[in-house]
Amino acid sequence: MHDIFNRLSGGLAWLTLTVMRLLPLEFSSRFCGWIMRKIGPHLKVARMARRQLQSAFPNRDPAWIEATLLGVWDNLGRVGGEYPHMDRLWSKDSNSRIEIPDEDIALFERHRQQGKPALAFTAHMANWELPALLPPHFDLPSAVVYRMPNNKYVAAHILRIREKLMGRLVRARATAGFELNELLEQGVNVGMLVDQHFSRGVDVTFFGRTCRANPTIARLARKFDCPVLGIRVIRLPDCRFRLETQEITDLPRDADGLIDVQGAMQKITSVIEGWIREHPEQWLWLHRRWR
Repeated sequence: MHDIFNRLSGGLAWLTLTVMRLLPLEFSSRFCGWIMRKIGPHLKVARMARRQLQSAFPNRDPAWIEATLLGVWDNLGRVGGEYPHMDRLWSKDSNSRIEIPDEDIALFERHRQQGKPALAFTAHMANWELPALLPPHFDLPSAVVYRMPNNKYVAAHILRIREKLMGRLVRARATAGFELNELLEQGVNVGMLVDQHFSRGVDVTFFGRTCRANPTIARLARKFDCPVLGIRVIRLPDCRFRLETQEITDLPRDADGLIDVQGAMQKITSVIEGWIREHPEQWLWLHRRWR
């Protein structure tokens, strides 16, 4: 019975993605955003998101909190509506919906010439799938860590979309660390999301409260001493985006000159907090960050 339910869910996911693909990109994004603005505030998870937002911004009034949360629901819906159109968001011609600052283009060109792999991190902001499209756009070998949905049939549909646009996909599991080590040794750039709770992680301070962060990226940086890049996405009007990249050159080091794992994760977490403070309505407050 469980497998039958999963198959039905997978079929529904396929049908939904197919229908949304047939719709114009902007309409699909706006419509899904509208749906989530109507449904989201009534879901149980909305209460937890409200508490987290109030804790992070204690001086903000209730009207601001509710308006920000509505923006969170809108953004989440838009991400879903844009998913089947991922290949249409990015184009190498003037019709691209993604802006990249000239200095960031120069950074990637310089990085390609150096030929040394980099580690990149991002957060669940705006359409967080887009940073994975950056390396292929600049013809850089890349791999991204992804989390497999529990429903294998739904996962298969999502995987087909990702495989066409992104580099190598590394599933988040016990053996992922070994895979990432091998890829970096081969000169492949590695990217991952680092802004969610990780029970076996290191303690960091985030909006004044302690939480746990996945230290994988810091451990890899310590071992390979390669560049670490932060890539953030900013949602703009009319289904457009801006991708900004910064090289994190001042990661803390220990007495032996090696990158300090906990200190590096605190630095990365602080960078992400700065992004969120600029656009709090574009971050996924629906995830329980503090445990």
